Amino acid sequence: MSSISNFQELIAHLSLRNERKRVAIVCATDSSTQSAVARALHDGFIDAIFVGPKAPVEANPDIASHIDHVNYIETSDSDEAAFLAVQLIREGKADILMKGLINTDNLLHAVLNKEHGILPRGQVLTHLTASSIPGYSKFLFFSDAAVIPYPTQEQRIEQVRYIAKLCRDFGIAEPKISLIHCSEKVGGKFFPFTERYGEIIESGRGGEFGPCVIDGPLDLKTSCCKESLDKKGIQSPLDGAADALIFPDIEAGNVFYKTITLFCQADTAGILAGTIAPVVLPSRSDDQKCKYYSLALAAINA
Repeated sequence: MSSISNFQELIAHLSLRNERKRVAIVCATDSSTQSAVARALHDGFIDAIFVGPKAPVEANPDIASHIDHVNYIETSDSDEAAFLAVQLIREGKADILMKGLINTDNLLHAVLNKEHGILPRGQVLTHLTASSIPGYSKFLFFSDAAVIPYPTQEQRIEQVRYIAKLCRDFGIAEPKISLIHCSEKVGGKFFPFTERYGEIIESGRGGEFGPCVIDGPLDLKTSCCKESLDKKGIQSPLDGAADALIFPDIEAGNVFYKTITLFCQADTAGILAGTIAPVVLPSRSDDQKCKYYSLALAAINA
């Protein structure tokens, strides 16, 4: 499999694969969720199981035209809808969970339920983003912009593990992963987490995360721009061509996410990782295209 560099190539790959992933969508009563699902149905890489109110979804002609690939589990209660959708994942009857018009806390309550949820004991829940940024020749993956405020060393290790696998799902045989900081120097006094970046790098060399190259601390420019790397006289095996970034905390990751989407018109897709199946958990500001691309991201990761 050759590497997938942008969302158009991702959709083409999923369409050619001719494999439909089953998506349990919770309370898909909003137009952007319905449009994203209808587009994915049309492109042939999902089957949809709508869990929640039936009438508003059934009335959508773009969904009705794919009736052979649509099922409904009707309930008017959003908490019950979340529980039933998560149950479908647990029972192996769905491959992907997707949030519609339901409060994030309500859905996560079902996802994280200790008895009936889909986060295995000991697993780390984190958020992965795939971004296609004008001016960068390939996908740039990063974590975490939405879930973990200040990752512990153990959580950061799992972020690296998840993102390395995601890169390989996209055909990147040996992903280049950068551990991000505001400089290239370990700063234990003010940034103690940088002192343990070396442990992650060594684990990567030892094969803990599969084939990959890890380096850091590096700033964003030296991670993604060879010219900047050379000007600073820094030697890095990433060679200014990172495939993935691990941000030090949610503030850095979230600001980066908002910056590239607002000022660079980047296209993005995001999923929760660590659960037994990928979870598409869009924010209130995400549009139809972002939700559609997130479904595609989940489909290749499932």
